[in-house]
Amino acid sequence: MGTITLGQWQTCRDALRRTGDRFLTLVGSVPDPEAMATAEWTVADSVAHVRSIASLYTSILQPDKVAHPFPDVEHQIMTTTVDTVAEINDVVLRQFTERDLRVLHDLLAGDIDDILHATENADPTAPVPWLGDSRVPIAGVLAHLVNELLIHGWDIARAAKTRWELPPQDAALFFELFLVGMLRNHAGGLLGPPVPGRRIAVEFHSAHTTPVTLVLQDRRVTLEETGQGADVRLSFDPPTLNLMLFGRMSKARAALTGKITARGPRLWRLPEFLRIVHLPSNSYPKTGNPR
Repeated sequence: MGTITLGQWQTCRDALRRTGDRFLTLVGSVPDPEAMATAEWTVADSVAHVRSIASLYTSILQPDKVAHPFPDVEHQIMTTTVDTVAEINDVVLRQFTERDLRVLHDLLAGDIDDILHATENADPTAPVPWLGDSRVPIAGVLAHLVNELLIHGWDIARAAKTRWELPPQDAALFFELFLVGMLRNHAGGLLGPPVPGRRIAVEFHSAHTTPVTLVLQDRRVTLEETGQGADVRLSFDPPTLNLMLFGRMSKARAALTGKITARGPRLWRLPEFLRIVHLPSNSYPKTGNPR
């Protein structure tokens, strides 16, 4: 199923720098920091959230150099699941009280610089601890931060009524380097405790990722070589998939766009797969329900 190439690693680093610069430019242009970016978070809250993640990553990537920025929730972070991440977000945002966009801009810019500098000569495949006692390759950590910038940039741009692009090649990094990278290492208890259940195999294909099959059984997800009789073959556009997985777009809307299509002998198993294999939505868009 391959590994992380030096080309992918450089692409990821370039994407973090490029997306970080775009996000910071967007933040600097927002006229009203108190505008609601989601149902629960203002623009300032959303930027503070992204900055809190970036600051956490400066510590995860340099544990001997940078202290954990939120030591009070360190144990909770290591035992969380996708369904309890929102609770950690709330706790962290209560502890990290800065909401001045100019200050947040500079803090986030410094974190991104620090992350890129600290990982300049790193092995992109080296696993580091992430949420729920999972293990993610260093390249996956950077890819996750790229996705945070993209998703929350989308929220903020909607609030500011301006354009925000989600380049497919950048959005694809989340699936290819973070999600698949974590499954190659250890997913921990992110999906919660094991629960007996049938095996569901879904092939994922896009123009920007390597084909891979995710197998769900007993609330655990593993990787399998493609071409071994999957239940469903899912073709996806990376930005659309990410918006759907993070609750910014409904599954019905994603299907209607034609950018996510499914076929296979047991299509009826896909809803069960997506119900269990989901990601934190953080907070839905301010329209109330995801589109």
